[in-house]
Amino acid sequence: MYSVIPMHVVIMGCGRVGSAIALELEAAGCSVSIIDQSREAFRRLGGSFKGETVTGIGFDRDILIEAGIERADAFAALSDGDNSNILAARVAREVFSVKNVVARIYDPARAEIYQRLGIPTVATVTWATEQVLRRLLPGGSRGEWRDPSGKVALLEVSVHQSWLGHPISEVEARTNARVAFLTRLGDAFIPDDHTVLQEGDLLHVMAHDEDIDSVTATMNAEVN
Repeated sequence: MYSVIPMHVVIMGCGRVGSAIALELEAAGCSVSIIDQSREAFRRLGGSFKGETVTGIGFDRDILIEAGIERADAFAALSDGDNSNILAARVAREVFSVKNVVARIYDPARAEIYQRLGIPTVATVTWATEQVLRRLLPGGSRGEWRDPSGKVALLEVSVHQSWLGHPISEVEARTNARVAFLTRLGDAFIPDDHTVLQEGDLLHVMAHDEDIDSVTATMNAEVN
Protein backbone atom coordinates (compact mmCIF):
# COMPACT_ATOMS: atom_id res chain seq x y z
CA MET A 1 0.00 0.00 0.00
CA TYR A 2 1.16 3.52 -0.79
CA SER A 3 1.54 6.09 1.98
CA VAL A 4 0.88 9.58 0.64
CA ILE A 5 0.03 13.11 1.61
CA PRO A 6 -3.79 13.46 1.51
CA MET A 7 -4.89 14.64 -1.93
CA HIS A 8 -7.90 14.61 -4.22
CA VAL A 9 -7.77 12.33 -7.26
CA VAL A 10 -10.26 12.11 -10.11
CA ILE A 11 -10.42 8.87 -12.11
CA MET A 12 -12.22 8.36 -15.40
CA GLY A 13 -13.22 4.74 -15.95
CA CYS A 14 -14.42 2.29 -13.32
CA GLY A 15 -13.24 -0.90 -14.96
CA ARG A 16 -11.02 -3.45 -13.26
CA VAL A 17 -7.99 -1.15 -13.25
CA GLY A 18 -9.84 2.08 -12.45
CA SER A 19 -11.71 0.53 -9.53
CA ALA A 20 -8.50 -1.06 -8.18
CA ILE A 21 -6.68 2.28 -8.38
CA ALA A 22 -9.59 4.06 -6.67
CA LEU A 23 -9.65 1.62 -3.77
CA GLU A 24 -5.86 1.71 -3.40
CA LEU A 25 -5.80 5.50 -3.34
CA GLU A 26 -8.61 5.70 -0.82
CA ALA A 27 -6.85 3.18 1.42
CA ALA A 28 -3.77 5.40 1.22
CA GLY A 29 -5.72 8.36 2.59
CA CYS A 30 -6.74 10.18 -0.60
CA SER A 31 -10.17 11.49 -1.44
CA VAL A 32 -11.32 9.95 -4.72
CA SER A 33 -13.97 10.71 -7.31
CA ILE A 34 -14.50 8.19 -10.08
CA ILE A 35 -16.39 8.80 -13.33
CA ASP A 36 -18.03 6.22 -15.59
CA GLN A 37 -20.80 6.28 -18.18
CA SER A 38 -22.38 3.19 -16.61
CA ARG A 39 -23.72 3.21 -13.07
CA GLU A 40 -23.37 -0.55 -13.03
CA ALA A 41 -19.58 -0.17 -13.24
CA PHE A 42 -19.46 1.30 -9.74
CA ARG A 43 -20.39 -2.10 -8.30
CA ARG A 44 -16.74 -3.03 -8.69
CA LEU A 45 -15.93 -0.63 -5.85
CA GLY A 46 -17.84 -2.70 -3.32
CA GLY A 47 -19.63 -1.37 -0.28
CA SER A 48 -16.58 0.02 1.52
CA PHE A 49 -15.78 2.78 -0.99
CA LYS A 50 -16.41 6.19 0.57
CA GLY A 51 -15.49 8.35 -2.41
CA GLU A 52 -17.77 10.01 -4.93
CA THR A 53 -19.14 8.28 -8.02
CA VAL A 54 -20.20 10.42 -10.97
CA THR A 55 -22.12 9.05 -13.94
CA GLY A 56 -21.25 10.70 -17.23
CA ILE A 57 -18.65 11.26 -19.93
CA GLY A 58 -15.25 11.77 -18.39
CA PHE A 59 -14.04 14.49 -20.73
CA ASP A 60 -17.18 16.62 -20.28
CA ARG A 61 -16.19 19.74 -18.35
CA ASP A 62 -19.37 19.83 -16.25
CA ILE A 63 -18.91 16.19 -15.29
CA LEU A 64 -15.29 16.83 -14.37
CA ILE A 65 -16.28 19.81 -12.26
CA GLU A 66 -18.90 17.68 -10.50
CA ALA A 67 -16.13 15.19 -9.71
CA GLY A 68 -14.02 17.93 -8.15
CA ILE A 69 -11.47 18.44 -10.92
CA GLU A 70 -10.99 22.08 -9.90
CA ARG A 71 -9.44 20.98 -6.61
CA ALA A 72 -7.85 17.80 -7.90
CA ASP A 73 -4.16 17.09 -7.41
CA ALA A 74 -4.18 14.22 -9.90
CA PHE A 75 -6.26 12.78 -12.75
CA ALA A 76 -6.19 9.33 -14.36
CA ALA A 77 -7.96 8.53 -17.65
CA LEU A 78 -8.50 4.77 -17.50
CA SER A 79 -11.47 4.08 -19.75
CA ASP A 80 -11.35 1.55 -22.59
CA GLY A 81 -11.13 4.21 -25.32
CA ASP A 82 -7.84 5.76 -26.42
CA ASN A 83 -9.46 8.88 -27.85
CA SER A 84 -11.56 9.48 -24.75
CA ASN A 85 -8.57 9.00 -22.47
CA ILE A 86 -6.35 11.39 -24.41
CA LEU A 87 -9.08 14.01 -24.67
CA ALA A 88 -9.88 13.78 -20.96
CA ALA A 89 -6.20 13.95 -20.02
CA ARG A 90 -5.70 17.05 -22.13
CA VAL A 91 -8.77 18.75 -20.65
CA ALA A 92 -7.59 17.96 -17.11
CA ARG A 93 -4.12 19.29 -17.78
CA GLU A 94 -4.75 22.19 -20.15
CA VAL A 95 -8.12 23.48 -18.96
CA PHE A 96 -8.03 22.69 -15.25
CA SER A 97 -4.23 22.75 -14.76
CA VAL A 98 -4.07 19.43 -12.92
CA LYS A 99 -0.39 18.75 -12.22
CA ASN A 100 -0.31 14.96 -12.21
CA VAL A 101 -2.12 13.39 -15.16
CA VAL A 102 -1.84 9.93 -16.72
CA ALA A 103 -3.71 8.33 -19.61
CA ARG A 104 -4.13 4.66 -20.44
CA ILE A 105 -3.52 3.99 -24.14
CA TYR A 106 -4.16 0.67 -25.87
CA ASP A 107 -2.08 1.41 -28.96
CA PRO A 108 1.65 1.46 -28.00
CA ALA A 109 2.54 3.55 -31.06
CA ARG A 110 0.02 6.21 -30.13
CA ALA A 111 1.12 6.08 -26.51
CA GLU A 112 4.65 6.95 -27.59
CA ILE A 113 3.40 9.87 -29.68
CA TYR A 114 1.39 11.36 -26.85
CA GLN A 115 4.24 10.75 -24.43
CA ARG A 116 6.45 12.88 -26.67
CA LEU A 117 3.77 15.57 -26.65
CA GLY A 118 4.09 15.72 -22.89
CA ILE A 119 1.05 13.63 -21.92
CA PRO A 120 2.17 10.84 -19.55
CA THR A 121 0.78 7.56 -20.87
CA VAL A 122 0.84 3.89 -20.01
CA ALA A 123 0.35 1.43 -22.87
CA THR A 124 -1.53 -1.78 -22.12
CA VAL A 125 1.42 -3.89 -23.22
CA THR A 126 3.33 -2.57 -20.20
CA TRP A 127 0.32 -1.96 -18.00
CA ALA A 128 0.64 -2.29 -14.24
CA THR A 129 -1.28 -0.71 -11.40
CA GLU A 130 1.95 0.42 -9.78
CA GLN A 131 2.96 2.35 -12.88
CA VAL A 132 -0.19 4.43 -12.68
CA LEU A 133 0.15 5.04 -8.95
CA ARG A 134 3.78 6.00 -9.42
CA ARG A 135 2.85 8.77 -11.87
CA LEU A 136 -0.13 10.02 -9.87
CA LEU A 137 1.73 10.16 -6.57
CA PRO A 138 5.10 11.83 -7.03
CA GLY A 139 7.48 11.81 -4.09
CA GLY A 140 9.52 9.02 -2.64
CA SER A 141 11.22 6.27 -4.59
CA ARG A 142 10.38 2.87 -6.04
CA GLY A 143 12.71 -0.10 -5.99
CA GLU A 144 13.33 -1.60 -9.44
CA TRP A 145 16.13 -4.07 -8.68
CA ARG A 146 18.28 -5.21 -5.75
CA ASP A 147 21.45 -7.28 -5.80
CA PRO A 148 21.38 -10.73 -4.10
CA SER A 149 23.21 -9.43 -1.04
CA GLY A 150 20.63 -6.69 -0.55
CA LYS A 151 23.32 -4.04 -0.29
CA VAL A 152 22.79 -2.18 -3.59
CA ALA A 153 19.50 -1.13 -5.16
CA LEU A 154 18.32 0.44 -8.41
CA LEU A 155 15.66 3.04 -7.68
CA GLU A 156 13.29 5.21 -9.67
CA VAL A 157 13.37 8.48 -7.74
CA SER A 158 11.00 11.42 -7.93
CA VAL A 159 12.61 14.78 -8.56
CA HIS A 160 11.53 18.05 -6.94
CA GLN A 161 10.70 20.80 -9.45
CA SER A 162 13.61 22.90 -8.17
CA TRP A 163 16.07 20.28 -9.49
CA LEU A 164 15.06 20.99 -13.08
CA GLY A 165 18.00 22.52 -14.94
CA HIS A 166 20.57 21.06 -12.55
CA PRO A 167 23.23 18.70 -13.97
CA ILE A 168 23.50 15.00 -13.24
CA SER A 169 26.94 15.62 -11.71
CA GLU A 170 25.26 17.66 -8.97
CA VAL A 171 22.77 14.87 -8.27
CA GLU A 172 25.61 12.41 -7.75
CA ALA A 173 27.63 14.86 -5.65
CA ARG A 174 24.74 15.58 -3.29
CA THR A 175 23.32 12.06 -2.94
CA ASN A 176 26.32 9.70 -2.90
CA ALA A 177 24.42 7.71 -5.55
CA ARG A 178 25.15 6.96 -9.20
CA VAL A 179 22.68 7.85 -11.94
CA ALA A 180 22.21 4.67 -13.98
CA PHE A 181 19.93 6.16 -16.63
CA LEU A 182 17.18 8.68 -17.37
CA THR A 183 13.82 8.11 -19.03
CA ARG A 184 12.81 11.18 -21.03
CA LEU A 185 9.71 11.39 -23.22
CA GLY A 186 9.45 7.62 -23.20
CA ASP A 187 13.08 6.96 -24.19
CA ALA A 188 15.80 5.73 -21.82
CA PHE A 189 19.41 6.87 -22.13
CA ILE A 190 22.61 7.00 -20.10
CA PRO A 191 23.38 10.63 -19.26
CA ASP A 192 26.80 12.24 -18.91
CA ASP A 193 27.96 14.78 -16.33
CA HIS A 194 26.66 17.66 -18.45
CA THR A 195 23.12 16.31 -18.86
CA VAL A 196 20.60 18.48 -17.02
CA LEU A 197 17.28 17.39 -15.58
CA GLN A 198 14.17 18.38 -17.53
CA GLU A 199 10.43 18.42 -16.85
CA GLY A 200 9.03 14.89 -16.89
CA ASP A 201 12.36 13.08 -16.48
CA LEU A 202 12.31 9.79 -14.58
CA LEU A 203 15.56 9.41 -12.64
CA HIS A 204 16.99 5.92 -12.04
CA VAL A 205 19.87 5.71 -9.58
CA MET A 206 22.05 3.04 -8.00
CA ALA A 207 22.48 3.45 -4.25
CA HIS A 208 23.69 1.56 -1.22
CA ASP A 209 20.87 0.26 0.96
CA GLU A 210 21.79 2.53 3.85
CA ASP A 211 21.68 5.59 1.58
CA ILE A 212 18.22 5.05 0.06
CA ASP A 213 16.35 7.25 2.53
CA SER A 214 18.82 10.10 2.25
CA VAL A 215 18.87 9.91 -1.56
CA THR A 216 15.10 10.00 -1.68
CA ALA A 217 14.91 12.89 0.79
CA THR A 218 17.52 14.91 -1.11
CA MET A 219 15.86 14.52 -4.49
CA ASN A 220 12.37 15.20 -3.13
CA ALA A 221 13.48 18.38 -1.33
CA GLU A 222 13.94 21.85 -2.76
CA VAL A 223 17.52 22.35 -3.91
CA ASN A 224 19.35 25.59 -3.15
